[in-house]
Amino acid sequence: MNNVKKKSPWAWIPTLYFAQGLPYVAVMTISVIMYKRLGISNTDIALYTSWLYLPWVIKPFWSPFVDLIRTKRWWVLTMQLIIGLGLAGIAFSIPTPFFFQLTLAVFWLVAFTSATHDIAADGFYMLALTEHDQSLYVGIRSTFYRVATIAGQGLLVVLAGVMEANSGLEPIQLKVVADPSVKNEIVLPAMPSAVADNNTELHFVYSSPELTVGTEIAPGVTRESIDSIKALVKAQNIANGFVADETVAKSSNGAAQKSEIGAFGEWIKNTFGEEREPANTEYINNIGVVAVRLSAAPKDGETVILNTTHNKGDVSIALADGERFEFSKDNWDKPAYMVVQVDHKLKAVADSSFESTSGNIPFAWLVVFCVLSGFFLLVCLYHTWALPVPASDHGTKNVTAKNIFKEFFETFRTFFQKKQIWIAIAFMLLYRLPEAQLVKLINPFLLDPRDIGGLGLTTGQVGLVYGTIGIIGLTLGGIIGGIVAAKGGLKKWLWPMAWSISLTCATFVYLSVVQPEDLLSINICVFIEQFGYGFGFTAYMLYMIYFAEGEHKTAHYAMCTAFMALGMMLPGMAAGWLEELIGYRHFFYWVMICCVATIAVCAFIKVDPTFGLKKAEKEEKE
Repeated sequence: MNNVKKKSPWAWIPTLYFAQGLPYVAVMTISVIMYKRLGISNTDIALYTSWLYLPWVIKPFWSPFVDLIRTKRWWVLTMQLIIGLGLAGIAFSIPTPFFFQLTLAVFWLVAFTSATHDIAADGFYMLALTEHDQSLYVGIRSTFYRVATIAGQGLLVVLAGVMEANSGLEPIQLKVVADPSVKNEIVLPAMPSAVADNNTELHFVYSSPELTVGTEIAPGVTRESIDSIKALVKAQNIANGFVADETVAKSSNGAAQKSEIGAFGEWIKNTFGEEREPANTEYINNIGVVAVRLSAAPKDGETVILNTTHNKGDVSIALADGERFEFSKDNWDKPAYMVVQVDHKLKAVADSSFESTSGNIPFAWLVVFCVLSGFFLLVCLYHTWALPVPASDHGTKNVTAKNIFKEFFETFRTFFQKKQIWIAIAFMLLYRLPEAQLVKLINPFLLDPRDIGGLGLTTGQVGLVYGTIGIIGLTLGGIIGGIVAAKGGLKKWLWPMAWSISLTCATFVYLSVVQPEDLLSINICVFIEQFGYGFGFTAYMLYMIYFAEGEHKTAHYAMCTAFMALGMMLPGMAAGWLEELIGYRHFFYWVMICCVATIAVCAFIKVDPTFGLKKAEKEEKE
């Protein structure tokens, strides 16, 4: 007897999609933070971690094997077990001398396994739930995936910080105050001559525990002079052995060259570009410099690592240089310099605090990945009970090497022979055309100065507007979208959702034209746009589920997600280039024009009116 109905979807959907999101965050985000804390250069971090995204890009190429071999439930449980063991492998690779190479190899294994888990989990979702429940819970699964990304980027990094703070020297606090009335002098601070005091416990000393920086620069200070101070700080820190020397390639004049826009770009700019007064490009973010050193020499052969991070307060006050220093017997008595930068858009007094810790960093990250590993092993154990056993969840019988490859190619053939295949592909590529471009420019638009068309918000304000209010709107839109789609079916709600994802983009037209200064108006507009996107995206997710229905639904759904990624990637690549040519206001006009594509593709797709409805409601319609 099929026991699908015996297990409430609430018992496994939240945990399944929370488990789906965490490995992605671990591979794509936590790895970068960990490598930075462990002293890997930015060049190596960017180069090697970028390749870790590849398994999610190419996962449709092995999705047919997940469809053909064993059950989706078996794949989910097996992948969770391997991910748990892989995360443990990362943890115990961290203390080794060749940790970078070894952890990268295991991260690749986790990435490949996680991408396979995504295929199986999405396939299982479609097999274990009725069409009605698929519609109802589509917003819930998206919500818990987002919760996993927040937990991964937030709680786990905080855990690492707590472990660092409690496993080394006494943490020290630096308070930075940004004051519009102050015109501070930018100099390298002097510190008293270092005299080793071996009668006290080893500790760090700031040149000053509190620094006040003006939001506007002092008279006579130029961008060039500030850049020269930054360069001097970097040179001093490198010369004294506090940081490694990372050579960055520059153009012949020492600055990044702006690419030529070409004849076509010039035509677009002249024909469609905004007519604005010349922008004021003289805005300069002011800086302050703080020195830090050890109170005494560490033991022979011992290195003390000092990591500084933002602790609390306004994130518009940021650390521009000096995140990580290495102190040894050779440089303990020399000052290491940190540069603190203040956003020029701050108009009132603000403060922020930074914490410097010198704990056992490898041990801290070992603990983080042990926690992640333990969580996945527990989730795997829990899901052996919680996941239902759908009767339709089965692999291909009599699997041999010959029929595996035959079925593999058959999977791709049947996908491209589906009814309305090219209309479906057009829908997957074009439904989110406006949002694919808009999402790339939201943060720059909120941050850029008002005289070039932006809203001139501070970094901290953007964190509230887009990172908090926007996320709430997006999540609520997704949940409500799932509820109403389950009530009326995909066909009934397709048009309202298409108009929702389209028309709410107009809020950014309003923002670019009016350029309101009050945060309430900006928050309301961003909330509306993100709610509309979350609500409208429900139709997109449900259509992919609907289109993937059939014998190879797991593999076909993975192929749909590939087109989904392509539909976001290609328009997003050109969005910044286009905005630079025509300006924010006209760019948002263009986004609204692109909404025609969203509405047009909806006019051609055909959806069963009963898809997503309860069985009783289906029978009534039939």
